[in-house]
Amino acid sequence: MKILGPDMEAVVCHGPKDYRLQRVATPTAGPRELVIRIDACGICASDCKCHSGAKMFWGGDGQDSWVKPPVIAGHEFFGHVVSIGEGAAEHFNVAMDDRVIAEQIVPCEKCRFCRSGKYWMCEVHNIFGFQREVADGGMAEYMRIPANAIVHKIPKSMPVEDAAIVEPLSCAIHTVNRGDIQLDDVVVIAGAGPLGLCMVQVAHLKTPKKLVVIDLVPERLELALSYGADVVINPREQDAKAIINSLTDGYGCDVYIETTGAPIGVTQGLDLIRKLGRFVEFSVFGAETSADWSIIGDRKELDVRGAHLGPYTYPVAIDLLHRGLVTSKGIVTHNFPLSHWEDAFALANSIDSIKVLLKPHS
Repeated sequence: MKILGPDMEAVVCHGPKDYRLQRVATPTAGPRELVIRIDACGICASDCKCHSGAKMFWGGDGQDSWVKPPVIAGHEFFGHVVSIGEGAAEHFNVAMDDRVIAEQIVPCEKCRFCRSGKYWMCEVHNIFGFQREVADGGMAEYMRIPANAIVHKIPKSMPVEDAAIVEPLSCAIHTVNRGDIQLDDVVVIAGAGPLGLCMVQVAHLKTPKKLVVIDLVPERLELALSYGADVVINPREQDAKAIINSLTDGYGCDVYIETTGAPIGVTQGLDLIRKLGRFVEFSVFGAETSADWSIIGDRKELDVRGAHLGPYTYPVAIDLLHRGLVTSKGIVTHNFPLSHWEDAFALANSIDSIKVLLKPHS
């Protein structure tokens, strides 16, 4: 067991637009718990929306806040084991200095969803970095991994940038799987941010008939092409409906995956998708969106599927990265120390970056 200092630096969420770099107590490992030294923690779009005060995180109109401050932010983390509580080595099958990641959700293990194996829909739904009932998040020098976390080992040979996208890649794999992509499908992925670009790589491995990516940023569309997209569309400059119709004899795409986080991504998809198509919704929206629901039922009889987190896909993500079938190259664009977290958040919330990492020990 390594000797850790009594306190550490961490980015603590106190409320909307009230995040602070603070000295806090270094966590300790209780029975069946771990403490890890954080190697990197990515900044997710949901982190940016939480920071800005998006209603879905902070409630409103009588709704309770989903976020429970004060809490150390961050759910896209990984690190090395530096402290092992009693029974934790056997419980998690880990040893000192192993490189590990914990899934972003900490299942309660008691609700109907956890008991039936659907743990990612846990009724309590504690997520690292948003509620501290179970544990704080990874925007810190060290982090406690509670006994009911789901832990996976990452090969030490894997580049830091690849390891840093295991969490978003796991979500991307689950989302693409929800689309049930077939060999003769025309697939549209709307949004070429970090998640969308991971989805492009995964969908390409499914070898659909055509893989189409829609985004407003030319550089991201070029990256999508390098990851295997057959067609890219900038809807500000091109007629997406005409292009999709030209690829599908006028019927529309078979699968539409929405990962823009903007309301227009939803209505665009309802327009582009064919009758009886599969619409997969992944995004976390900062505000409510609306659409003509008669399109879903009366006009097209769509199969609308949600996609949430990355259940059972972390080992797949780690394996794909380890084998070089998916890469972080081009996705991870910037690194910052914790002391520059404000600059990191501002950049992560712009089109001038794709994935921004905080590296506490850099």
